[in-house]
Amino acid sequence: MAAILKQDDRRAGSTHFQRVLLVCVLAGHAGSAIAATAYEHDDALAFSQAAIGRDLAGVTLRDTDGQPFDLDQLRGKPLVISMIYTSCHHVCPRITRNLGDTIDVAREALGEDAFTVISVGFDWRVDTPERMQQFASGLGLADVPNWYFLATDSGVVDQLSDNLGFIFYPSAKGFDHLSQATVVDANGKIYRQVYGVDVETTALVEPLKELVFNTPRSAGFLEHWISTFKLFCTVYDPNSDRYRFDYSIFMAIIVGVLSLGLIAFFIVREWRHAR
Repeated sequence: MAAILKQDDRRAGSTHFQRVLLVCVLAGHAGSAIAATAYEHDDALAFSQAAIGRDLAGVTLRDTDGQPFDLDQLRGKPLVISMIYTSCHHVCPRITRNLGDTIDVAREALGEDAFTVISVGFDWRVDTPERMQQFASGLGLADVPNWYFLATDSGVVDQLSDNLGFIFYPSAKGFDHLSQATVVDANGKIYRQVYGVDVETTALVEPLKELVFNTPRSAGFLEHWISTFKLFCTVYDPNSDRYRFDYSIFMAIIVGVLSLGLIAFFIVREWRHAR
């Protein structure tokens, strides 16, 4: 199999992401039912970005045991969705392996159960539950908690890919598609698109951090403020490529509040003495 990768950088709003065009070619592969004469990578990127703000389609997939898997059951936590196909023997495994490394960093910072990940095989004729199981096992990811490898069928994959803003076109010997991970919030709304074969750690972890620590006030005063402190004090260390809780930010806030309180105390005391 040959793989052709084209990459450049683009910023959408405050998000820095790589535009990556993947052409995964497998000799003799029949491809999907989607037909196209050419893959326009700018159009694919625009289509992908247009999905942000959409509600995730409540489709039913199949897990590696062949049992129905309803996406609606994943609501309540942020979700990361990666679309791959198992016949791509180089790029898609690389995408998934690198995603796994970033997921490890995210869970270390945010918590093991803070969010869910699914990898969906879009080549529905080939990506059976058995093939998805083999794909996950080959990468050592079959037993990772809260990560599901899911199969689909023709109608569902068309609905889901369109909903996610994920375009894939069969070429003469394979597929053209963006390397894309979709971040969905706990209410099932598409929140961010992350691009690249080698995903930058912050590109994926930052939106997850925003979603995990963005506890509404309705959850209670204490829980809301604890989450707010975690949001601002969990910072990325580029030297270790890890996140850590920076107590200095917390202490600076405390010192600032105490200083303002002390200044206010002296002002009030002097004002009373002057009366």
